[in-house]
Amino acid sequence: MKFFETDLKGSYIIELEKLEDHRGFFTRIWDKKIFQDKGLNLKLVQTSFSFNKKRGTLRGMHFQKKPFEEEKLVRCIRGKIFDVIIDLRLKSSTYKKWISMELKSDDLKMIYIPRGFAHGFQTLEDNTEVLYQISNWFSPEHAKGIRWDDKEFNIKWPIKNLIISKKDLSYDKEMY
Repeated sequence: MKFFETDLKGSYIIELEKLEDHRGFFTRIWDKKIFQDKGLNLKLVQTSFSFNKKRGTLRGMHFQKKPFEEEKLVRCIRGKIFDVIIDLRLKSSTYKKWISMELKSDDLKMIYIPRGFAHGFQTLEDNTEVLYQISNWFSPEHAKGIRWDDKEFNIKWPIKNLIISKKDLSYDKEMY
């Protein structure tokens, strides 16, 4: 695994290294020692899966408030997504800054998202699947979000014709 810190301190793009032969390839997506050596959270307690039927599906911007903040390790395992994270850590030098990247099933990249970040994505292909490894249990009363079109962040989503849930449409700005 190769780790590349993004412009938002503590978040990483992780490139998976593959061992390839005539049968295909093998790669590791989690290694406690490697993550520990990087000083990243080791307590993954949940794995979640998102299937998205249509191109343009938007999920986000989600986060959980204390004490249920969570780190996430996110990988697109089928299709392609436009992935976005926002730093909501009050004392961070990158507070309220966001970055985006494309994750696709065939590029063997993941993103590590630290506690205190909001996360969301938009699918760029039909039948897209996303796998999350998460460091804390889901707590409905601590689950919050920021509207996908919040003017403070002005995220440039690539597909204008959105498919979005009523819950995600109901979010208002909910900072820490």
